[in-house]
Amino acid sequence: MFSAVVLAGERPGGSPLSRALGLKASVLIDVAGKPAVQRVMDALTGAELVLGGVLCGPARSVYEDAPEFARMLAGTSFQWLEPESGPSASAIKAVRTLNQYPVLLTTGDHALLTPDMVDTFCRKARAAGGDIVVGLTPYALVRAAFPTSKRTVQRYRDGSYCGTNLFVVQNPAGLAALEFWKSVEAERKRPWKIAQKLGTGFLLRCAMGRVSLQQALQQLSDRCACKVSHVLINEARAAVDVDTVADRDLAQSVLLQHGQA
Repeated sequence: MFSAVVLAGERPGGSPLSRALGLKASVLIDVAGKPAVQRVMDALTGAELVLGGVLCGPARSVYEDAPEFARMLAGTSFQWLEPESGPSASAIKAVRTLNQYPVLLTTGDHALLTPDMVDTFCRKARAAGGDIVVGLTPYALVRAAFPTSKRTVQRYRDGSYCGTNLFVVQNPAGLAALEFWKSVEAERKRPWKIAQKLGTGFLLRCAMGRVSLQQALQQLSDRCACKVSHVLINEARAAVDVDTVADRDLAQSVLLQHGQA
């Protein structure tokens, strides 16, 4: 069984999405009649393999001013946890607070998450081994399902993939990957520092399409000092998070199409 962490924090001042729509928190954006974060919580509480966990975020001032957060946690095995200053630090705090492995990590804007997707990913992650597992969706599936949607694509010699905002920290050793993420995040305004952390030569080979997915994971494992594995999630909707109005419109159309509004 898995514990779960839902990351729902924002940087001070709110996100462009929350400011544009006048939301107290961007994860409260309405997606076909429900806040995005409520849809995430519904998926996790409906999954067979998730016992409970924490909603890490939003900040205390926002949480106390938005009673919908307390309402959605009522009657569940999830508790609110005050976030740290960034997503990586928040993830580390949440995993350490739970101290019960394996831990599923996802985000509060993953509005198309379903209980079946959660259980499938957890089963695959458990079988994949390693210390931390990353979920990826083949870009070809995403492009075929959502040809006009702009998604971030990871391109390797042997294929292209989209991230899914689904991770499993299998054991305490997996925290090393989150610590590495935190160190990279701290250098976000100094990209040359990030390049040094990841390996400048490695990044150049990536840019030229000379690195396979497995080679990339091995490089990341070496840099993190823990084993990074991956699993494929063969559902295009796994690659959709709602951090723009266009993403919200896409998610709504998917939910309406499948009668899940």
